[in-house]
Formats: sequence, structure tokens, C-alpha cells
Amino acid sequence: MLIVSEVQVNMTKPHGGLIGYASVVIDGSLYLGNIGIHQKLDGSGYRLTYPTRKIGDTSFNIFHPIKREMSVAIEQAVFKKLKDVLSKRNDRHHRIDAGAS
Repeated sequence: MLIVSEVQVNMTKPHGGLIGYASVVIDGSLYLGNIGIHQKLDGSGYRLTYPTRKIGDTSFNIFHPIKREMSVAIEQAVFKKLKDVLSKRNDRHHRIDAGAS
């Protein structure tokens, strides 16, 4: 069983569907960062993208999950953290708005 821990989510100014970046630690041994968090075009949720590097006309994957189990584990951990971050963000905005009345 894979353990995804130390999940960090950093929100950015939305651009082209990108809303933030995540980093995770896998099994206490491997750090993965710069995982893009995108809102799906139909607004039904989120998707992750993994870093690539372009050299000339060719793009190379820096890393990405190969097995579905790993992909699902990372998605679940990141989306759970994203939900917490968005919830705290909304709570903070509601407190500011309530104080302005």
C-alpha cells in the first residue's frame, strides 16, 4: 500500500484552468513537486498534470505515475488537501465580509 504524505497545495492566480501547484512525499522516500492542479473545463472537478520540459520541439516528462494505483493515491491526497485549503480560504473571506457590515 502506497503512503502519500506531506501534501502541500499552493494556490495561484487562475490562468487557463491552472489554479495551483501541489507537492507530495511518497512512502517517506520520494518528494514530487510542481504537480499542476487544473479545474476541469466543464467545472465538474479537478485534474492533475505532471511537470514536463521542452527541448526544441520535443516535450519530456520529468515524472508521472505509471501505475493507476499510484495515480489514484496522489489524486486522492492532493484533492483532499485542496478541499481543506479552499474551505479555509472561503471561511476567511466570509469572516472578512461579515466584519465589513
